[in-house]
Amino acid sequence: MLNLRLAFVLACVAAAGSVGNAADWPQWMGPERNGIWNEKGVVRSIPEDGLPVKWRLPIAGGYAGPAVANGKVYVCDYVARSGDLQYNAGAVDKRTGKERVLCVDSRTGEIVWSREYDCNYEVSFGNGPRVTPTVDGDRVYTIGAMGHLFCFNAATGEIIWQRQVASDYGTKAPYWGVSAHPLVDGDKLICLVGGEGSAVVAFDKNTGKELWKSLSAADPGYCPPTIIEAGGARQLVIWLPETINGLNPETGEVYWSQPLKPDYNMSIMSPRKEGNYLFASGIGNVGALFELATDKPDAKVVWRGKSNTALYAANSTPIIEDGVIYGCDCRPGALRAVRLEDGERLWETYSPTTGGRRAGHGTAFLVKNSDLYYLFSETGDLVLAKLSPEKYEEVGRFHVLEPTSDAFGRSVVWSHPAFANRHLFARNDKELVCVSLEEQ
Repeated sequence: MLNLRLAFVLACVAAAGSVGNAADWPQWMGPERNGIWNEKGVVRSIPEDGLPVKWRLPIAGGYAGPAVANGKVYVCDYVARSGDLQYNAGAVDKRTGKERVLCVDSRTGEIVWSREYDCNYEVSFGNGPRVTPTVDGDRVYTIGAMGHLFCFNAATGEIIWQRQVASDYGTKAPYWGVSAHPLVDGDKLICLVGGEGSAVVAFDKNTGKELWKSLSAADPGYCPPTIIEAGGARQLVIWLPETINGLNPETGEVYWSQPLKPDYNMSIMSPRKEGNYLFASGIGNVGALFELATDKPDAKVVWRGKSNTALYAANSTPIIEDGVIYGCDCRPGALRAVRLEDGERLWETYSPTTGGRRAGHGTAFLVKNSDLYYLFSETGDLVLAKLSPEKYEEVGRFHVLEPTSDAFGRSVVWSHPAFANRHLFARNDKELVCVSLEEQ
């Protein structure tokens, strides 16, 4: 019996993948991709003289957040040679240049290795890559805005394998560029690709060989693959611009599918599970709560949002706590609290998103540590706050870096930060910054 238990534990560890230690931030939204940061000994208020900035490193453009693992920071950027950057949602930027992957010493800010490759852009808001690197043991996986997928040796930058997924599968990059963060699941690297029968593809993470492909979508959208457990099974949740789906992660078999169609193909936020419920939403007042079956992999609609209810997320993924959804609504750009059971809005504030004014796609990236939220605002501020069903209570604020991108006439930082080893790592289009969050 003991051997069976040990085998079960080892199987669970293998299925989860090895993505860094407890103090690392080896992928988008942290070790479990849920925005939960469990380190202790971190600041719970902002000192009067601010927080210590450890180093700043000049980098180029991009929305891709940093990942931190084993004393290294990994970040992607774009060095343009030609072409205008319009920041126009109704136009495609045509630029020539190179995408880069940088590995940086987390203590000093010195570049350990750098890899670059030619990449011509034809995407809207084409200032750089969108996807946070994923570190898995001794390897790091990156995918660029046009679909260049790489597996690097994390220590040396040696290319282990590479693919161009758009050309491999006869599709093209989405309008706003490849943005769905790949998911390591056991020996699989699961990516959104697009095309007939290949909207989602599982690659062998060691070789890049296709293991399975599933679903069809001319445009795969922007939503990261997500693993949940429900109905007695592990399920891979894939939200495409037309439908949200539950799949068998080992084979790609479709367990269930429900319509959920945001405007402009903008399926972006990662669906969030709370108990037996799954929530997802997007632009155009499109959002729904699904009840997950307990006896088999299946889902049914509990409610769909209306114009005056729920939360319609875009740039950042909400966090659900004790039956309340906390997240940023793409229109009008406020941080909102919404009751999970019926979608009723409880309160809203623009303070941690735009700094106080109504604006489309106002953004803050939510990370929770103990009973505090560490919100990284599009204004370049780190905001400490307590969130409850009753109110938003700001505890402190520190200006980390300048907003350098443009969005609808205002300057923004739209890049998810990393919280690792009691430090904050954040980037804009000009620099990567390390700020100490160690409790004094």
